[in-house]
Amino acid sequence: MPYTAEISRSNPSMFVILLDQSGSMEDPFGQGGGRRKADGVADALNRLLQNLSIKCAKSEGIRDYYHVAVLGYGEHGVRSAFSGALAGKELVTISEIANNPAHIEDRVKRVDDGAGGILEQKVRFPVWVEPLYKGGTPLCGALRQARRIIADWLPKHKACFPPIVINISDGESTDGDPEPMAENLHTMSSEDGQILLFNLHISSSNHAPIEFPDERTELPDDHAKLLFRMSSVLPDYMWMMVQQEGIIVNDNPRGFVFNADLVSVIRFLNIGTRPSNLR
Repeated sequence: MPYTAEISRSNPSMFVILLDQSGSMEDPFGQGGGRRKADGVADALNRLLQNLSIKCAKSEGIRDYYHVAVLGYGEHGVRSAFSGALAGKELVTISEIANNPAHIEDRVKRVDDGAGGILEQKVRFPVWVEPLYKGGTPLCGALRQARRIIADWLPKHKACFPPIVINISDGESTDGDPEPMAENLHTMSSEDGQILLFNLHISSSNHAPIEFPDERTELPDDHAKLLFRMSSVLPDYMWMMVQQEGIIVNDNPRGFVFNADLVSVIRFLNIGTRPSNLR
């Protein structure tokens, strides 16, 4: 079965995160207590990058199991969303990420004290991606750039666990129909299977999130149906992860969430970036 290749330093895998940085990302989550979408998504991405770094940390240092691109698309077209020492770099190894946060913030984390109360703990929070929100939504350009990056990388890693592309957006594309670009991505593959393209839709409405739907799920509008069609069917091991999270899904769920709140964003990123076989 596909999607079983071991991920190692000699056979790394790849993530490409496409981040909507258009003006509407300044709006609040519909169910997120008034927090701006750009802030919540940036925090979720920075936490993801931190967790990937920790996952790859061994006694001798960070092992480069992953190569990662984070592309922002908005006012300035499509460009690297990294800041600090990684600014302008499209594709970097996980060790470069771990060793080069743009800055580290002091945050307060609320935790259970075990006796019915809440304690506040100070934690250090590394930041690689800053919240931005201005301009349109050039999704076609972002998908086109993702394809170019993957096309350059794949010939050197033919046996890899297939690259995973995760698009996070709150609006319709402003530079054309993105579906042909998505179809172009779906034609690419490693020896272990097709590239996986997942879409995470966020908005300011109070519509309940629809997570990992299948063909029988009723979606509310044409834009949601478009993103659904663009999204890959989840590999079996991810399907099992979804069920372990307590999400009820039918056969052949797709890597798509409609109207995600912040909890759904975090859960989606965690599921979508857990390849099956890390060594």
